[in-house]
Amino acid sequence: MVQAAERRTGRDETEDERADRMWGELMQEIRVAQMGVQILFGFLLTVVFTPKYADLGHTEHAIYIVTVVLGATATGALIGPVSLHRLVSGRRIKPRAVEWASRLTFIGLVLLLVTTASSLLLILRVATHDAFVPWLVTAVVAWYLVCWFVVPLWVRRRYTTK
Repeated sequence: MVQAAERRTGRDETEDERADRMWGELMQEIRVAQMGVQILFGFLLTVVFTPKYADLGHTEHAIYIVTVVLGATATGALIGPVSLHRLVSGRRIKPRAVEWASRLTFIGLVLLLVTTASSLLLILRVATHDAFVPWLVTAVVAWYLVCWFVVPLWVRRRYTTK
């Protein structure tokens, strides 16, 4: 009787091959996040030059400044892996570069989440002064947390075979 083939759970690749594959996947992920953060950051930079900016209150000015700084830090973290790759390319440390680029990307995503939440808070405070604004922003942040972190962590835990 022929036994069923043993189920393979991994890839047959060297550490360098794995690093190359993971680097390519990471770059594709970063392209998506970079586009979003750069568009948001570009929009934020224009706000200060609009006539309505002068009419904003002290709190809205503070939220705006914090949001711009968050957007700048998110942009830096999400572009950082490109610079990292360029500066360490050819040094035979790609597995370490992938680790650090992955960390920068995760930090960038967290900063993008906070930047988006802060932007939403500012926009809704300007659009309406209703007391439901913090609740609405909290609900959106909770949704982002579910989409960006809870579902991926659940899938990782549920389907990881190691």
